[in-house]
Amino acid sequence: MSARASLPLIILLGAVSALTPLAIDMYLPAMPAIAESLASNSHRVQATLAAYTGGFALGQLLFGPLSDAKGRRPVLLGGMTVFALVAMLCAMTNSVESLTWLRCAQGFAGAASAVVIQALVRDLFNREDFARTMSYITLVMTLAPLIAPMLGGHLAHWFGWRSIFWALSGFTLLVALACSIRLPETLPQLRRQPLHLGSILRSYLRLLTSSVALGYMLCGALSFAGMFAFLTAASFIYIDIYGIAAPQVGYLFGLNVISLMAFTIFNGRWVHRLGSRTMLRLALGLQLLAGLLLPIGPLMGWGLWSVVAPIMLYVGVISTIGSNSMASLLSNLPNLAGTASSMAGTLRFGSAALVAAFVATLPDNSPLYMLFTMTACTLLASCAYFLLAERQRPAI
Repeated sequence: MSARASLPLIILLGAVSALTPLAIDMYLPAMPAIAESLASNSHRVQATLAAYTGGFALGQLLFGPLSDAKGRRPVLLGGMTVFALVAMLCAMTNSVESLTWLRCAQGFAGAASAVVIQALVRDLFNREDFARTMSYITLVMTLAPLIAPMLGGHLAHWFGWRSIFWALSGFTLLVALACSIRLPETLPQLRRQPLHLGSILRSYLRLLTSSVALGYMLCGALSFAGMFAFLTAASFIYIDIYGIAAPQVGYLFGLNVISLMAFTIFNGRWVHRLGSRTMLRLALGLQLLAGLLLPIGPLMGWGLWSVVAPIMLYVGVISTIGSNSMASLLSNLPNLAGTASSMAGTLRFGSAALVAAFVATLPDNSPLYMLFTMTACTLLASCAYFLLAERQRPAI
């Protein structure tokens, strides 16, 4: 199809895509309270976030091929149901060890919706309409990290940290109910792939050995990983190096979200006129420019805004890079959209986890370590695109 998505469909799919940002960001303000309640320490509670991310990355390897074999609806609805049930168990747990394992399971289940959304949109729309629709879905989704910390903080203050997981469970069940009513099955029986381990491994091998597919996946993954370098160290840099008060740091993060929303709107309006390939090249060029500017301010002794402004540009184009790289990848893979989405998602979050772990080991007396890591990520993303994805090869 090439018809445009309706506003209710975009809002619904955006709500599904927001589940993982909500699951990550809502409980961040409550981490100290969780550590105190479970008689643990901050490091062990922080490990629950890594557990969620790890489960999320691994789950995508399964749910992509599963949705290609069994259809989008059962995988989406099943994943959201398990996600909601595990959230209830998180609300009732009494040890940080069980919370860690439950968060890993929740991330694994949450991967189902992340994979299926992209495959479902690919089923419905052509290449440019896919990029446009994913941009608007991302726009709806970006509201989650804006409101999640505030919502989670208020819930923890008023009702205790367990209320965060009860609220997450209730919201997920409501969204699942809406999906069961509004979303049809988009993968016809004739286009489904048999679910065999051998065929799954062959499909993944097919993706990894195609320079074009690998280029698009690495392009999106490395661009995304650069943002996680920022998320890992930014609070410390803003507070301890630039002397920003903790309550004001949220406003600096909010500037990045506003930039992300602005570029997402721009991509949605212009991708039909310019094409997803042109939009991808433009976004990569802007992020590369931002990456090259990032270290200049600290090296020259300039102030806070010499860092904040390039970061706004760097983060702002991430959804444009992500949606258009996926549009280009999936346009060649109509029968493997779920598998390709899962592989791309695993590379994206796997790269992000590795970069975050790397930044966490670096010295914390200068912003340059974080900034040079971000520069390296966007350089590698550009190399992946121009050296691999731009090769003129037939469809995969």
